[in-house]
Amino acid sequence: MLRLIARRLLISVVLVLVVSLLTFLLQAAAPGDTARTILGDHYSPEAHQQLRHQLRLDEPVLAQYAHWLGKALRGELGSSPVSGLDVAGEIAGRLPVTLSLILCTTAATALLGVALGVLSAVRGGRTGRAVDVVSLIGYAVPNFWLALVLVALLAVAVPLFPATGYVPLGDSPGEWARSLVLPVVTLALPGIAVFAKQTRDAMLETLSRDFVTTLRANGASEASIVFRHALRNAAIPVVTLVGLTFIGLLSGTVFVEAVFAMPGLGGLAVQATTQHDIPMIQGVVVVFTLVVVAVNLAVDVAYGRLNPKVRVP
Repeated sequence: MLRLIARRLLISVVLVLVVSLLTFLLQAAAPGDTARTILGDHYSPEAHQQLRHQLRLDEPVLAQYAHWLGKALRGELGSSPVSGLDVAGEIAGRLPVTLSLILCTTAATALLGVALGVLSAVRGGRTGRAVDVVSLIGYAVPNFWLALVLVALLAVAVPLFPATGYVPLGDSPGEWARSLVLPVVTLALPGIAVFAKQTRDAMLETLSRDFVTTLRANGASEASIVFRHALRNAAIPVVTLVGLTFIGLLSGTVFVEAVFAMPGLGGLAVQATTQHDIPMIQGVVVVFTLVVVAVNLAVDVAYGRLNPKVRVP
């Protein structure tokens, strides 16, 4: 297991470097530049060139990247030339919002999806078909429409939850939970259908194996068969789906944060991209990449725990 983790960490270092370089190159190839954003619509060519020189934008792209990388390796992400804000501080202030949204959505999606999948596999018949229909309806509902409907019904018509904003967990746990309900439901509903179908297929395949027949013949209870044996054996594809869901929500939160006016990293990334704010973009990309690396490593460790065959000898 230690060799597996060490190898994944080595690959992750290369991944972070490659992603940061590609992001820098793509930003350099995009039309416009940071100097024009700062100067506005009215500026002289001399002022434009002077500001580009101050921001090192007149240097070769690889030289700019090497300068940024050298500072990043020392733990310095710099400051935004557009807003003047410290990149690390701005990301640290917004990261809890995005992580709260992603963690709660992933947990709700996995728990409800697995529960529905197990129910569909075990009960079958009308119950199974009903679960399938509800799951497919949830998968087919567009996120933007669902968000607007939830706000209209549960924030305006019946003011149970706030329509916009975010309350930090440290300020008020109750208000923190209330501020996340509508965004989490918006993101979780389509994913629940995917989890339910994946869990149901894996459970049905596991329940049809010979060892399950042997357990039943030996008098094992149905609850023990389902939860101690079948669900454990069906967990590997579900664990994969948890990791994919978590990573996919990094981009999915951009829309939800905009609709519900949540000050997360998604909105910061969009704002920095439109302003050609390279230090801020690089900081957000590095943080997102590190989150992806951590999630993939956690999935690999879970694989090793659930199935020793995937461990490196």
